[in-house]
Amino acid sequence: MSNVIKEYKEYRERMNEKLLATNNKVIKRIFNLDTNTYMEGALSSKVKEMLGLVSSMVLRCDDCIKYHLEQCYKLGVNSEEMYEIFAVANLVGGTIVIPHTRRALEFWEELNKG
Repeated sequence: MSNVIKEYKEYRERMNEKLLATNNKVIKRIFNLDTNTYMEGALSSKVKEMLGLVSSMVLRCDDCIKYHLEQCYKLGVNSEEMYEIFAVANLVGGTIVIPHTRRALEFWEELNKG
């Protein structure tokens, strides 16, 4: 695992633990909704993660993009599919999404190194 991926995962885990330790009911419910949203349903988890990635790219949230890239990787999205996801995000979001696509591609390449 590359340092980029390791640092991201460790930071995310550490900060999520801190957030959840506050025992705030709304925050816990939001986390629960997020978990349940991406479970198998009428749409597969893979498709839902692809949708989450496009949405995150359009909203320009690099942290969310990394999260959904990792989930897509785990669910077997291949690079050809990923480039189509990037294309949809850039079409919908416009050229302002290009810098986020560059960073997404960099993270995707790190994931694929194993």
